[in-house]
Amino acid sequence: MIPCLLCSAFVFLDEIISTLGEGTFGKVVQVRDGHRENVYVALKIIKNVDKYREAAMLEINVLEKLGRKDPEGKYLCVKMLDWFNYYGHMCLTFEMLGLSVFDFMKDNHYLPYPLHQVRHIGKQLTYSVKFLHDNRLTHTDLKPENILFLNSDYDVVFNERKKKDQKIVKDSSTRLIDFGSATFDDEHHSTIVSTRHYRAPEVILELGWSHPCDVWSIGCILFELYTGYTLFQTHDNLEHLAMMERILGPLPHRMTRKTRTDFFYHGRLDWDPNTTAGRYVREMCKPLHRYMKHEDEETRQLFDLITLMLEYDPNERITLSGALQHPYFSRADDVMEHRRSDSSREHRHSKSR
Repeated sequence: MIPCLLCSAFVFLDEIISTLGEGTFGKVVQVRDGHRENVYVALKIIKNVDKYREAAMLEINVLEKLGRKDPEGKYLCVKMLDWFNYYGHMCLTFEMLGLSVFDFMKDNHYLPYPLHQVRHIGKQLTYSVKFLHDNRLTHTDLKPENILFLNSDYDVVFNERKKKDQKIVKDSSTRLIDFGSATFDDEHHSTIVSTRHYRAPEVILELGWSHPCDVWSIGCILFELYTGYTLFQTHDNLEHLAMMERILGPLPHRMTRKTRTDFFYHGRLDWDPNTTAGRYVREMCKPLHRYMKHEDEETRQLFDLITLMLEYDPNERITLSGALQHPYFSRADDVMEHRRSDSSREHRHSKSR
């Protein structure tokens, strides 16, 4: 435990308890609030570097505007409590949350979430990002790492099929975080946005982007929650596009003819399927519907929604208003997110952390 003794208008930060995460921007630590017993906050400490300080001010601007629009936190965005400048280090304080959806899955051996939790997490994310879009804002960096559980306590279930214990989060309520790359409609739009695996085709093809690029990312996230692995596992633009075509079919001519990138030759992707990379894509990827593990109605609805979210043309892609009205999210039994799995193949014993 490291003494902290930082003051802001909102909290007196008495003691750093642990490091929650680190990145190029700086780090996030858990801090005890000296004014309130047994109350902890997350403190995001930005490096004393101009570009990170400027980025932090942009994030603060977004968070303050969202806070004014939604003071009660109804739209499930993380709540910034306060911010201050500590000798050149921008410091932002947030409500304390649990593990990210990604970290929980990683700690769970990348086992997928139960289907009712996929739906609950996905619906909350869609609802939250729709709020951003309604306020002329694109998040641009949606990924499982930026979706945090309110509380990541879990039960343990013995999965007979996998022959191993599986953690099931007790409460799949979430908050959306990291607004450092969020962009208002009237602001400058960087050419490239989004973390690679969740990047929309219009971004890769440098055709410009807006709210629909978030919808594409949500489609990728839903797939990952359902399967436990990333849909587009690549770090190369051409390979990424080849994976898209293998999974979703050919890119539309109206997009390939507009791009100034050199990924196409005579209107077709300049990709040799007989190379090592080509064989990798052919073996690792398959048409989207073939990833369905069951043919039940809820799974079919999920994959129908993912298909609509992964529409190549951003002008044809489903909006988040449309997504919330889709049968997958508008199912009558919304209490399912609080339901425990009662499969006869599983035996439960409880564990918290």
